[in-house]
Amino acid sequence: MSQAKVDRYKKEKANRAKIMKKQKQQKLIAQVCAGVIGVALCVWIGFSVYDKVHVEVAQSYEVNVDALTEYQNSLSVD
Repeated sequence: MSQAKVDRYKKEKANRAKIMKKQKQQKLIAQVCAGVIGVALCVWIGFSVYDKVHVEVAQSYEVNVDALTEYQNSLSVD
């Protein structure tokens, strides 16, 4: 090995702990980001499916106004 290679190897060996620590942190950050994106995607798909499946039915009411109509007719007859 040439002297340059030996010096480079010694330098890398001296910084190996820092390099390994930095790589572990980057790997952890990447895994956390991937997890957050995965959870967000699952939640978004869930809400989309829920909105399409769960359709609220419009409620209609029927009011019987026969008594009111009879009362009005009785007032106008007199």
